[in-house]
Amino acid sequence: MNGIVKTSDHPTIPFIEGDGIGPEIWHAAQIVFDAAVKKAYQGTRKVEWIPLMAGEAAFEQTGQWLPDETLQALRDNLVAIKGPLTTPIGQGHRSINVTLRQKLDLYACFRPVTYYPGTPSPVTHPERVNIDVFRENTEDIYAGIEADIGSNEADEIKKLLATQGQLEKVRFPDTAAFAVKPVSSEGSKRLVKAALEYALANDRHTLTLVHKGNIMKKTEGGFKKWGYELAQEEYADQIFTMPEYDKIKSAEGNEAADKALNEAKRNGKIIINDVITDNFFQQALLFPEHFEVVATMNLNGDYISDALAAQVGGIGIAPGGNINYQTGHAIFEATHGTAPQFAGQNKLNPTSIILSGTMMFDYLGWPEVANLIRSSIRNAIENKHVTEDFATSSEADVLSTSGFGEYIAEHL
Repeated sequence: MNGIVKTSDHPTIPFIEGDGIGPEIWHAAQIVFDAAVKKAYQGTRKVEWIPLMAGEAAFEQTGQWLPDETLQALRDNLVAIKGPLTTPIGQGHRSINVTLRQKLDLYACFRPVTYYPGTPSPVTHPERVNIDVFRENTEDIYAGIEADIGSNEADEIKKLLATQGQLEKVRFPDTAAFAVKPVSSEGSKRLVKAALEYALANDRHTLTLVHKGNIMKKTEGGFKKWGYELAQEEYADQIFTMPEYDKIKSAEGNEAADKALNEAKRNGKIIINDVITDNFFQQALLFPEHFEVVATMNLNGDYISDALAAQVGGIGIAPGGNINYQTGHAIFEATHGTAPQFAGQNKLNPTSIILSGTMMFDYLGWPEVANLIRSSIRNAIENKHVTEDFATSSEADVLSTSGFGEYIAEHL
C-alpha cells in the first residue's frame, strides 16, 4: 500500500454514527457528503455507506463495545468515518477510540486547525492560527500500562525501582499508582516522517517538534533527538534544522548563521525547530503565525490540538483523522465528545464531522468534493447561517443540526 490509497468511482466506506449526539451530526454530515459528491462528479461517482456498530448501541445489542465484526470491516475497507463514542472516566471499558488506533496501528493523529471568518473566538486574532498538528497516536501514556494502588503489579514495579535505585524518587510509594510511558525511536520517526511529507507536499515551511525533553529526557527528549535524526537521515537536502543554525552560530557567529537560515528559506527548505511544550502553549497564543506544522507525542498532542481548536472557535469545528500512512488505514472522526445531555435535541454543531469528511475526501483523492464542502461552510459561517453556538448576534439565521447540513448541501 505504501500510504497510497486508490479509490474506485463507487467506494464502500464504513461509518459509525456514535453515541449521544452522534446519530444527529452523522445524519447532517451524510446529507452534505452525498450532495457534494453528486455535484462534483455529476453522478459518475458515488459513495456506498456501510453502517457499523460500536459504543453504547453495540454494547446493548451484542454485549461488546467494539464488536469483532466492526473491527474486521474497518480492516477490510481501509478508510472509515465515525462520530463520538462514550469513554468512562476512571473505571469501565477502555476508550474505544484508543483501542481502534492501536488495533489498526493508526499512528498519526492529524488535526488541521484553521479559522473560518465569522466564527466566534476568545482570542483577538484567530485568523493567525493555521497550524497542522501531527500527534503520535499509539505510544506514550496512552499505551494504557497502569498499576493500581496496592496491586501486585504496583508491588512488582516498586521492586524493580528499588533494584535500580530509583524507588526513592517516588514520593509516597505505598499509596502510589503507576503508569508506564513508552516512547520509541521507531514510533517517533514514522510520526515525524508523516509530518515532513505533509509539509513538503503542501507548501508548508516550518516543522516544530514539541516536547518536554527538559524534564523527561529519555522519552520526550528522545522524541526530539529521533525527530532530528529522521530529518537528517532521509531529507537532508530538503531541510534546515535549528541545531545546524546553532552549530554555524557557534563556529562562525550570528551573521553567518542568519545567512545560512535565510538561504535555506530562499531555497524552499523546510525549517525544523523544537520547543518545550509549556512554551509552545504560550507562543501559540502570542504568535500562532510562527507555527505551521507541529509534530508531538500523544499526551502533548491531545492538549495542543484542543487548545488550538479553542482559539478558532472550539472543538465543535475541529476535524481530525487517525491514519497509518504505510498501510493506508484511516479513520476520520468528530473530535468532540458525545454530549448525551443534548442528544435528540437536534441543535448542536455538526461541523467537526463534516470537516473530518473533507479530510477523508482529500485522502481518497477526491479534492473537488472537499473543496466544495469547505467553501460552502466558509460562506455559511461568514453569512451567519449557523447553529446556535455560533449565533453571536440577532442577525444570525439560527439553524438546527439537520438544518445546517441541509443548508450546506443546498449551497454547495
